[in-house]
Amino acid sequence: MNHKTMGMIFICISAFLYGIRYLTAGIAGISNPWVFEVLLSEIGKGPWIFSIISLIIGILCIIVPIIRKWLEDDMNKIKHNWEELDQPDNADRNP
Repeated sequence: MNHKTMGMIFICISAFLYGIRYLTAGIAGISNPWVFEVLLSEIGKGPWIFSIISLIIGILCIIVPIIRKWLEDDMNKIKHNWEELDQPDNADRNP
């Protein structure tokens, strides 16, 4: 699976978990709107915490491969430049 696809799936899971907490409290408290805050507190912060964790994982799944490729390209440039500077000159060998 592609890292970007996996990251987007985790971000969608995060949005779902964030919204399901409010949706559950809204459906349960449809008969009395003043009970919404009480129901929201009874549902707890579990979905919200898992939403934040899923969001962080999704963002990391998208960003880490990009940073890794960027660092790998920089290391290849450094190695290439080092090899160019490390080659012995023919003028230095002839006395």
